[in-house]
Amino acid sequence: HNEANGEENRDGNDNNLSWNCGVEGPTAAPEIVELREKQKRNFLATLLLSQGVPMLVAGDEFGRTQHGNNNAYCQDNETSWVNWDLDERGRALLDWTRKLIRIRAEHPVLHRRKFFQGQWIHGTAADDVEWYRCDGMQMTDAEWETLWVRCLGVLWNGQAMDEWNEDGAHLRDDIILLLLNAHHEMVPFKLPGAGGGPRWQVMLDTNTLQIVAERSAAGEEIFELQPRSLVLLRRPKEAL
Repeated sequence: HNEANGEENRDGNDNNLSWNCGVEGPTAAPEIVELREKQKRNFLATLLLSQGVPMLVAGDEFGRTQHGNNNAYCQDNETSWVNWDLDERGRALLDWTRKLIRIRAEHPVLHRRKFFQGQWIHGTAADDVEWYRCDGMQMTDAEWETLWVRCLGVLWNGQAMDEWNEDGAHLRDDIILLLLNAHHEMVPFKLPGAGGGPRWQVMLDTNTLQIVAERSAAGEEIFELQPRSLVLLRRPKEAL
C-alpha cells in the first residue's frame, strides 16, 4: 500500500510474508482486532525468546504501524513518525514487551553466549536443546521436512549450560519449554518429562495478557495449546 509515495505502488518489496487476519486495513470487528493483537504478542515473543541479539524497529514494542507502506522513505508525516501518545492497546503491548525482556534477562539459557551443542535431531545426544512433537516424542530429521507441521516444542536445558558468569561461577538455569502452535485449531500437546517429576510452571501464554497465578502442568499431561498461540513453561532449578 505505497500509493502515497507517488510511484504508482511500484516501490518497496513485494515479498511481504504477511496476513491481514481476514480484513484488509483498519477494522472494528472484535474478533479480527483480538487476533491481530495476539499475533503481535506471538511475534514479539518469538523474537525475544530466540537466541542471538533481538532487534526491534522503534515502535514495534507498542504496535506502531505504517498502514501497509513498507517503503515510507518519502513520508515525513504520521506514516513514518513514532507516535508516543499510546492508546490502551499500545500500552498493553508495551507492558507485554517489557515482561518478555524481563524474562529474557532473568534466564541465561535464553541469551546464551555459545551455540547449543546437543541437536539430537542431527543424530547426537541432546542435553542442552531438544525438539518435540505434540505427542511428547522428540522430532526426527524427516519431520523437519514435513511441510504440514504447524506445532512443535523446544526444550532448553538450563542445567546443561557450559558457561560461566563474570565472577567465574558456573551458570545454571531452569529447564525452559517453549510450545508453538501456528495452526488455526487447538492442538493437544503432551508435555515431556515423567508424570511424577517436577511440574511445569506457565510463565506466559500469548492467549492472554495476564499470568494465571500458579498455573502449572505435570509431565505427560495433555496441555491444550490454543490456536495460533505460544506458551512458555519452566521447571525451576531448585525443584530439579
